[in-house]
Amino acid sequence: MRSHRTLAAWQVADAVARGVLRLARARWRPYAAALFHQLQRASLSVPLNIAEGYAAGGRRTFLRHLRIAYGSAIEAGEILRMLLDLEDFPASEVEALLEQCRRSQRLLLGLILKLDRDPNRSPFPVPRSPSQTTS
Repeated sequence: MRSHRTLAAWQVADAVARGVLRLARARWRPYAAALFHQLQRASLSVPLNIAEGYAAGGRRTFLRHLRIAYGSAIEAGEILRMLLDLEDFPASEVEALLEQCRRSQRLLLGLILKLDRDPNRSPFPVPRSPSQTTS
């Protein structure tokens, strides 16, 4: 059975969303509440849109959701950059999340461009039969 969880783009986006939730729980500040709320929404939107588009099963719908996910990944990255600029949050934590977020952006853009270039390409991985797997 195919699953959105097999996509590297979803895996990285999921890790970013979980990291953002941990950062918000540990480092939330009242003056940055709006940033944290928006960051949480944007970062959650990425893996959720990948999953929703994948589940819809159609190429055009999947591409539309990937584009929404990409926009949300860009938004999350900009908010993380703002948190870094504030210098009130541990730079190592925020920088690590920002790098993961940038990787998520690259993976999404690559997937979008690949699917845009080849209209006959299926966006869904073909499940391997046991004889095709290597030990």
